[in-house]
Amino acid sequence: MATRQAIDSRASAMMLFLCAIWGLQQVAIKVVAADIAPILQLSVRSGIAALMIGLLMLVRGEHLSLRDGNWRPGIVVGLLFAFEYLLVGEGLRYTSASHMVIFLYTAPIFAALGLHWKLPAERLKPVQWLGIAIAFAGIVTAFSGRTDGPANGDASAALLGDLFGLLAGVSWGATTLVIRCSRLAQAPTTQTSLYQLLGAFVWLLLAATLSGQTAFTLTPMVVGSLLFQVLLVSFMGFLAWFWLLRVYLASRLGVLSFMTPLYGIFFGVWLLNEPLEVNFIAGALLVLAGIVLVSGYEWLSQLLANRRRLSQG
Repeated sequence: MATRQAIDSRASAMMLFLCAIWGLQQVAIKVVAADIAPILQLSVRSGIAALMIGLLMLVRGEHLSLRDGNWRPGIVVGLLFAFEYLLVGEGLRYTSASHMVIFLYTAPIFAALGLHWKLPAERLKPVQWLGIAIAFAGIVTAFSGRTDGPANGDASAALLGDLFGLLAGVSWGATTLVIRCSRLAQAPTTQTSLYQLLGAFVWLLLAATLSGQTAFTLTPMVVGSLLFQVLLVSFMGFLAWFWLLRVYLASRLGVLSFMTPLYGIFFGVWLLNEPLEVNFIAGALLVLAGIVLVSGYEWLSQLLANRRRLSQG
């Protein structure tokens, strides 16, 4: 197995760009929500991205097989991925993009809890438990700051949107758990992504049809938003991220990826004029600090060890 590299200027620049793209996607969905329902956007985006991933697999000579048994967990991750984005799409009807991105990115906390229970090698350390406690304190703080809602001034509706975002984070964490604890852990990343995207396309299209959210107005803004979501978020972002994972240390990349919620808040305030409550800012900072302690534990431990060696030398 090839040795992963430490983060260099190229990786840092790519992560800055990727985090900006990921942080902007909630805004891209919400800004055209009046012309095309969020869950329909996510279904269309997933379907087109699935087609592009399928073509990439064809070019590489990869194929799906029923014999390897990957289709069983593949169906599960497809359902979880669809449920995650159903909650995101519906949540964005009630809450702000900046709130959604913070609650969605609680996923590493729920993934860490599930992996602690499922895999002995993933047992949480005391510092990580502290991080989980801090993150949950941040969630409570962020929820307590609601005074009104961006959509209709209804605080209860805004809280419902926030709750959908948190449940989407739980679903994302569950998806990570299934992938890590099933045959998909050894499957090509293109195959896993294809299962997720196909699941999102089928189930979200069904949800949009049953809920009467299939009507849309094809404006230039809608076309631009969908192109951004398909090409940059779902396709090019996927390829760049997994290339980085093959070359660089995953723990370092994971820490850098937590810039995404910060970008999401920035773009929500800048482009959508979303208000920021004091409680939400405090809660968001606590959530991010907790996530860094949980997911960046290895990196933080090595950083402290290096500093000790330098001070002793």
